[in-house]
Amino acid sequence: MKKVWCIALAVLGQMAVSAEAQEYPTRPVKVLTPLAAGSAVDVVARIVGEKMSSILGQQLYIENQPGAAGLIATRSGAAADPDGYTILAVNDSLLTALPNMSADAGYDPLTDFAPITQMVRINWALVANPDFPAKTVGEFIEAAKAKPDSIDYASGGKGSPQHIAMELFMQLTGTQLRHIPYKGATPAINDVVAGQVPVMFAALPTPLPFLESKQLQVLGTGAQKPLASVPGSQPVAEQGVPEYNYVTWAALIAPAKTPPEVLKRLSDAATAALADPGVRERLTGLGYEVVGNTPDQFAVELKKDFATMGEIIKKSGIKSN
Repeated sequence: MKKVWCIALAVLGQMAVSAEAQEYPTRPVKVLTPLAAGSAVDVVARIVGEKMSSILGQQLYIENQPGAAGLIATRSGAAADPDGYTILAVNDSLLTALPNMSADAGYDPLTDFAPITQMVRINWALVANPDFPAKTVGEFIEAAKAKPDSIDYASGGKGSPQHIAMELFMQLTGTQLRHIPYKGATPAINDVVAGQVPVMFAALPTPLPFLESKQLQVLGTGAQKPLASVPGSQPVAEQGVPEYNYVTWAALIAPAKTPPEVLKRLSDAATAALADPGVRERLTGLGYEVVGNTPDQFAVELKKDFATMGEIIKKSGIKSN
């Protein structure tokens, strides 16, 4: 009899969890963003989250927790209750680069998270303070080779996408620059604008207002094709570095073991939001390429990008500490 009661209680418990998942969400959902306000991922998460809120009937609110290149908040997200009320908006670096740099990242990107969707692909620009003498990629390379380790560059932290972008650039050009890591991309680009550091790779749209106001100049862009969002710019690949191709992405993920019904609800809401004409117009206007793939498609992309980034990290010797 005792065994029968235990089985009955277990079944009732599963039914309760299933019923709760089907009613999801019944309260606001926290979108943990391990990056600074104003960063590319933050901007995308706010645009997509606003539309998802109206679709789901509950508010998706952003909670920014920058620092340690996003590691601390990502670890926190991995350990959150898998109930759908804490999800994460992340860049690819947090899932493909940082775990390849350190065995103690504190999470396994392939097993500790459940994919929801890749929201967008993010284009990049190599930007500099207007007082920086180099005006093209070729001039930048020439200056860097003339005096190795004499030019500083900013990033959002060790292992951040900005760091990876410049490490790849140095790897392909044979240059040596000095890395100045910040606690997030926003303070980093602010110091480039202020002239404290001369140059950095930045994700669009972060530098666009500064480019429009002439507070920054663009030396080149990361994608292999010219970008309409940065008129007059040339890809780095067309300026003597043909192998350079740096495009990243922003995604929504949930803690592993989040109920399938909840993941489907989130995925359906996210893809519907990304298909909305108004959302697409806002995102493409900022230079993003809208994706909105399924969790299974995202999982395949993640596994592939994790392996590719592992090779880049190995060749460059980048360490997170």
